[in-house]
Amino acid sequence: MFESREGQAVPQVTFHTRQGDQWVDITTTELFSNKTVIVFSLPGAFTPTCSSSHLPRYNELASVFKENGIDNILCVSVNDTFVMNAWKADQEAENITFIPDGNGEFTNGMGMLVAKNDLGFGDRSWRYSMLVKNGIVEKMFIENDEPGDPFKVSDADTMLNFVAPEHKLQQSITVITKPGCPFCAKAKQSLIDRGLQYEEVVLGKDATIVSLRAISGRSTVPQVFIGGEHIGGSEELDAFLSGK
Repeated sequence: MFESREGQAVPQVTFHTRQGDQWVDITTTELFSNKTVIVFSLPGAFTPTCSSSHLPRYNELASVFKENGIDNILCVSVNDTFVMNAWKADQEAENITFIPDGNGEFTNGMGMLVAKNDLGFGDRSWRYSMLVKNGIVEKMFIENDEPGDPFKVSDADTMLNFVAPEHKLQQSITVITKPGCPFCAKAKQSLIDRGLQYEEVVLGKDATIVSLRAISGRSTVPQVFIGGEHIGGSEELDAFLSGK
């Protein structure tokens, strides 16, 4: 079993990061002092669960965490800064601060360094999340010590339930668009005017017309989905939002 570090200070570590063409050192003091910070740590950049679930959900809920007093969200992995920078760009996760713990110093100091030699990974981080206030760990969610890569308690929704148990999340919204489409712009503005967050899927970049027909039965844009329900185009969205 992994030991919780609740009530203890985070390790004092200097992270070597690459910003543009410059090396920039960042200390844990800079990251945590006089701040309320969420940390989620995972086995590796570009790995399946990390890329499909763990990171994207924290990025999606970043504004909600901010509304509830969180100053920053850190993603820590035992990877070098070039890998972490490439992963951030690939995931378009602009709401998350990526921390390359390339030497495993922070992870080892947290007691979360594990050997994944069976996968050819070497030493990596166990999957966990924590809430840190002014450098002191207030709460940790550590995955059970069991075979494989468990992902049950370190997720963003579990953390949000701890940080803001009364918060009601809006349903997920996806808008399929194409560049230069005025009706797409209208639909997105309708959502923005109501303070609703949405994910945009752009034809030609994120999806094809074949995909659009397959999931909506239509070939026109925009097509809006809310909570798994197909709403339709911009006029149908307006009717839905006005309760008609």
